[in-house]
Amino acid sequence: MTYEVKLPSLGQDAADTATISYWLVEEGDKVKEGEDLVEMTTDKAAFIVPSPKGGVLIEKLVQEGDEISVGDVVCVLEV
Repeated sequence: MTYEVKLPSLGQDAADTATISYWLVEEGDKVKEGEDLVEMTTDKAAFIVPSPKGGVLIEKLVQEGDEISVGDVVCVLEV
């Protein structure tokens, strides 16, 4: 079964977009729930998006430097 990881809400005072800084895992890597997936930045801060589920990262849908919006799918896990 696959699971789409989406950019979570960034909070009330934050922008609705973020830029992918760098990936912390590669396609084919196993990740545990809560393990760091990707670092993102906004105009105010940098933050890490943790994996919401354990599984294998099967596809990155955004690349480093891409700007994405809250709710956009970042990657797909096989869970």
